[in-house]
Amino acid sequence: MDTLIDRRELAFQLYDMLNVEQLCTRSAFQDHDRETFESVLDVAEKIARDYLVDHNRLVDEQEPVFDGEKVTMRPEVKDAFDAIAGAGFIAGRELYENGGMQLPESVMSACMAVMSAANVSTVAYPFLTTAAARVIKHFASDDLKQQFLPPMFKGRFTGTMALTEPQAGSSLADIVTKATPSDDGSYRIKGHKVYISAGDHELSDNIIHLVLAKIEGAPAGVKGISLFLVPKFLLDENGEPAERNDVALAGLFHKLGYRGTTSTALNFGEQGNCVGYLIGEPHQGLKYMFQMMNEARIMVGMGATSLGYRGYQHSLEYARTREQGRSPSNSHPDSKPLSIIEHVDVKRMLLAQKAYTEGGLALGLYGCSLVDDINSASSSKREEAQLLLDLLTPILKAWPSEFCLKANDLAIQVLGGAGYTREYPVEQCWRDNRLNPIHEGTNGIQSIDLLGRKVWMQSGQGLKLLHREMTLTMENSPEVFNDWVTQLQSTLAAITEIMMTVGRQLRENPDKALANSHAFLTLMGHTVVAWQWLKQAGIAQAKLAGDCSEQEQAFYRGKVQAAHYFFAWELPTVQRDIAVMKAADQTVFDMQSNWF
Repeated sequence: MDTLIDRRELAFQLYDMLNVEQLCTRSAFQDHDRETFESVLDVAEKIARDYLVDHNRLVDEQEPVFDGEKVTMRPEVKDAFDAIAGAGFIAGRELYENGGMQLPESVMSACMAVMSAANVSTVAYPFLTTAAARVIKHFASDDLKQQFLPPMFKGRFTGTMALTEPQAGSSLADIVTKATPSDDGSYRIKGHKVYISAGDHELSDNIIHLVLAKIEGAPAGVKGISLFLVPKFLLDENGEPAERNDVALAGLFHKLGYRGTTSTALNFGEQGNCVGYLIGEPHQGLKYMFQMMNEARIMVGMGATSLGYRGYQHSLEYARTREQGRSPSNSHPDSKPLSIIEHVDVKRMLLAQKAYTEGGLALGLYGCSLVDDINSASSSKREEAQLLLDLLTPILKAWPSEFCLKANDLAIQVLGGAGYTREYPVEQCWRDNRLNPIHEGTNGIQSIDLLGRKVWMQSGQGLKLLHREMTLTMENSPEVFNDWVTQLQSTLAAITEIMMTVGRQLRENPDKALANSHAFLTLMGHTVVAWQWLKQAGIAQAKLAGDCSEQEQAFYRGKVQAAHYFFAWELPTVQRDIAVMKAADQTVFDMQSNWF
């Protein structure tokens, strides 16, 4: 069965929702057209089917092993990594002169979604490499770029980001990894990092770690953090891996899901000779790393959507073919059992999955389209896109990682007892997806970032722009959706009122004001996704008014019905969040730790 992202769905999102073809009028993408975009998606799908799908379960059952000297894993992972690198996907976004294909972010992310749906663990290795290489490209010296970027873009070297420490967790202000200047201009790094994805393996000739550390005498807290490039192997005069650097694998973590991606504990400088190279200016490391982290947060949301979508497809296929029970109006034992897709509660669960996953896909690809505008639009549009992306990044990460995980939970429920067994794939989708609300900044951190910082940037200009874009959609929606428009307008008005209250609270007592940040994140997330569903329904309704085949009619009617579900069943749930925020409810804040 097809467990990937449906190409009809991708075509709707890319060409009907985002009109990515208009990007080809911009100089950066003028060599492309819809045909080339589709060709690249064809390649991504072929790699997914030929190299990724078949070993998804194998890497879950036979996770990487460390024997004290090296890490071994299923050989299919190396084959898939080489196929992805060989097809140019690591450097797909880059300029031709850098070995890239100059593809839009939205198209590249659609390709990533296809491959992630097939095997999220294996695709982590090339995609982390892309993110690390882009940090080096933007902030490192020309010498470091020349040494490390070409082999990274080709897949000969891979990349990681090494942020987390045992005592600090997400509190990067408390990291203690040290960097000591050396006479040759490099630094000696000493410290311990944990939960480093892809931190050791045998897939590439070298592994390039981007390490946060503090130079001796640096300011306290986040203002004293610097960023270093630390290779597993030092390079010789020809740029080839040579002497082993003082970076040691302390061990592998054994995870609930995502098992095919190594999660490592790394020791830097145990022998006192871990060579690192400063990226950019001293004490600016967190700013540099946030580029990678923010890109990664968008990709976490897209990955969560892909996993939710895969589970949805599995449960949909099962519901179509599994015969069990009869309708309440025809319960005679001699009557033929129904396919369970005909039972209303199964329809409810499938509709919820459709609303979450296709809503998440629309949300994520919209975020990617903002990246395209930042990279290639006129200066005024770039500024607006940057403001919108800054505002939406916490939502792009957190909403899909919460609600597409719920989709996986519903997929298990659709399969019933079978869904709870490892003989069926939906339980692995849930286990793999359970990481996404945690890594790259927990959803709790995203909520504080959104309410405490992002909505107030440039005097709330990002929120004003979002309101403008939503209003434009509402003004152009078909009259048949007027009730939904009214519902969305009412929610936006509530958010405006809440902002006035929270602004005052933040000035008086930020701890109290941020105690309900999760409610605000859910409110904003559901509002933005409702907007995306209104857009999808409007396009589908217009298509239905034209000449379309029976199959196309079913596709568009499904879109309208999923939007109906979201406005009837999902958007009303934010009334609780609105009430909590308006009342400045202190239930959580007032709870004392010794009362638990």
